[in-house]
Amino acid sequence: MNSEELKEILNEVQNGTLNVQDAVSRLKWLPFDQLLDANIDSHRELRTGQPEVVYSEGKSSEQLLEIILSRGDSGADVLLTRLNADHASIISEKVEKFVYYQSARVGIRFSNESLAPVRSNMGVVAVISAGTSDKPIAEEAALTAWVMGCETERIYDVGVAGLHRLQMAKPAMERADCIVVVAGMEGALASVIGGLTDKPVIATPTSVGYGASFSGIAALLGMLNSCASGVTVVNIDNGFGAGAAAAKIARLSLQKISVSAEKQSPSFVTSD
Repeated sequence: MNSEELKEILNEVQNGTLNVQDAVSRLKWLPFDQLLDANIDSHRELRTGQPEVVYSEGKSSEQLLEIILSRGDSGADVLLTRLNADHASIISEKVEKFVYYQSARVGIRFSNESLAPVRSNMGVVAVISAGTSDKPIAEEAALTAWVMGCETERIYDVGVAGLHRLQMAKPAMERADCIVVVAGMEGALASVIGGLTDKPVIATPTSVGYGASFSGIAALLGMLNSCASGVTVVNIDNGFGAGAAAAKIARLSLQKISVSAEKQSPSFVTSD
């Protein structure tokens, strides 16, 4: 349930088109829906501003279908992360308005026919990757921020092996409210970008790299030890966590700008 659904119910009660008992019946499952294998947090969007998110790894296609179908026509999108192609194929046969993004291993059940997120105009998130091999994690971050209502800009393969390529990212960095930097190997790109921008940077280490990279630990430690200020680090390969954090920062930044603009609006006094 989101705030619009709640407002609709309250308005119907106020207008007399819905009696109190029926309203209670519709609201009684507000905290969560208890399914056979999962408890769905139907209160999440109302509480946190983000849609239902399902970590798909380790779940069967039947369990995933049960979760998706339980949302029905709630008016909310459902984001599935770490979804494999076999499960996505089964889901797409039984669920309408479902799109699978294979490179990111992300599936989205949209709530509208346009196959676009319900939320929009929630700020701008730039996602920058060091190498093409980092693209799957970068795409997970970008799709997460997008389904949470942000405009996303992608700039891929601009790592320190050819740092001059980073020039193409400058316009996106200037427009963004928050920047996600995705890098494997030694993870140096996060420090570079952190030293070039006044925007918050969410550094995302990936498991890309040779033996001594230790499946992303080298990049993680490099990012944690960044000498650039304003760099925050998420877990290895956690594109979802980076995208979700960036979306919240972008949304808050946009809200602050709107409030500030309202406060600065001049008051006009007329007199005879």
